[in-house]
Amino acid sequence: MYKATINNHSFEIEPTEAGFLVDGKTVEWDLVKIREGYFHILYNNKSYRAELVKTDRESKTFTFKINGRIRTVTLKNKFDLLLEKMGMNSAGGNKLNVIKAPMPGLIVDLKIQVGDNVKQGDAVLILEAMKMENILKSPGEGVVKNLNVKKGDSVEKGQVLIEF
Repeated sequence: MYKATINNHSFEIEPTEAGFLVDGKTVEWDLVKIREGYFHILYNNKSYRAELVKTDRESKTFTFKINGRIRTVTLKNKFDLLLEKMGMNSAGGNKLNVIKAPMPGLIVDLKIQVGDNVKQGDAVLILEAMKMENILKSPGEGVVKNLNVKKGDSVEKGQVLIEF
């Protein structure tokens, strides 16, 4: 499953053998590639000319000109959606808001303090779960505003641990 956001409106897209489901409904369209970056689309008996103007693969953002109007599409796959649900962002270098517990467990050690600058990949804490120590690393950059846990605390899955 994918989530596409176009001009602040989100759609769930699921590929099927017959085509695509968009928000649970089958979409019937005809797409023809004219040349690299240019397409002709027939949808609901209407004709559209589309040009791929810009691609940002890191943020998974694509800008199209469709019949002369600019549309920006952001795609998220199931892994992006999972990271977002956990309070993390998969795009490298993005500013963090929070880090949530990926599983229930016990806080064994905190590697950061309020006010610390955290970079992508920095160890932020150690979470013990099922008798294994898991080092949680920062998925992005930020300044620690608040630590919602301390050493020895038990946490639940999805609990906000650190605020940026």
